[in-house]
Amino acid sequence: MSSEGKGGLEDVVVSTSDICFIDGREGRLVYRGFDVNDLVEHSTFEEVAYLLWHGGLPSRKEMDAHLKALSAARKLPPKLLDILRALPKKTTPMEVLRTGVSALSAFDPDAADNSREATARKALRLTAQMPTLVAAWERIRRGKALVAPNPKLSLAANFLYMLRGTKPHPLEEKTFDVALILHADHEFNASTFAARVTAATLSDLHSAIVSAIGALKGPLHGGANEQVMLMVEQIGAPAKAEAWIRKALADKVRVMGFGHRVYRVADPRARHLRRLATELGQKAGNTSYVEILDTVARVVTEGKHIFPNVDLYSGAAYKSMGIPTDQFTPIFALSRVAGWAAHVMEQHANNRLIRPRAQYTGPTHVTYVPIDRR
Repeated sequence: MSSEGKGGLEDVVVSTSDICFIDGREGRLVYRGFDVNDLVEHSTFEEVAYLLWHGGLPSRKEMDAHLKALSAARKLPPKLLDILRALPKKTTPMEVLRTGVSALSAFDPDAADNSREATARKALRLTAQMPTLVAAWERIRRGKALVAPNPKLSLAANFLYMLRGTKPHPLEEKTFDVALILHADHEFNASTFAARVTAATLSDLHSAIVSAIGALKGPLHGGANEQVMLMVEQIGAPAKAEAWIRKALADKVRVMGFGHRVYRVADPRARHLRRLATELGQKAGNTSYVEILDTVARVVTEGKHIFPNVDLYSGAAYKSMGIPTDQFTPIFALSRVAGWAAHVMEQHANNRLIRPRAQYTGPTHVTYVPIDRR
């Protein structure tokens, strides 16, 4: 089938990239040649960000410098905090993140420099600042005092610390770090493509990231795990799950957390998040989220022959850590900013304006009628 008439550019190759590879038939996700399963077992999100930006794993000296730079960049400009405090409390976390990232460009010393070196510095600063931004808004909207970043904690642990005001349990830190690794990049998904389209005009990193955040905000992309948890809340209890999901399928209700444009087998990321969500539930003495989702997964897979994706279990893991549901999508962005930045740098390095055509389906010879004769 030709690409003409295909909805959503499905299976249309728009560029080359050496950042991320998805093997949809084998169910593999690869960053710069490394299987994500190996990175989950042996690496950290900070190291994965370095890999995505620089093309290879760091030496010990490089990693130490990388961690030091990330830690030093976590604080937000005081005037940006004033902007956050001026926003209505009903502003959603994704709206705040979009606005905050845009405002951060005004405070960035490399804002007008699109060289690879400057963009890498901006990428590092944004990756360090965005967790602080998301946590700060959560504290502000709840009327709580802000928690300053702790330079001794990892990015994952520091975010949970700033969000909740207490240092996380090691299992929580590990779970969140794994979630960040799994979400760091995923080839030319909607938000990454949006970032590359913006970068292709030779716009700057902050503009490209704001474009990506706008795309991620939609429930068909980053908001899917929020919809999954809303479903879990509607179901209420594991004993009600099977009847609820069978009725939903019979009523042709769209069930989020399943299927993928690329994967033809199970999403490899879902397995890790299910395991960690189960362990967190056991630690908290409440495994009902995973039990409900396991039933939903069984019924949907048997009935529709589609598999869980990364969104099905990620929300259960976050909810078990006390993270509000409407913060799930901003958390996605805290991770994916590493991949977005890598793609912006790649786009700038070998740039061509992205300007596709549309297959026109409207009239072509309409006669103009003056307004007094209509």
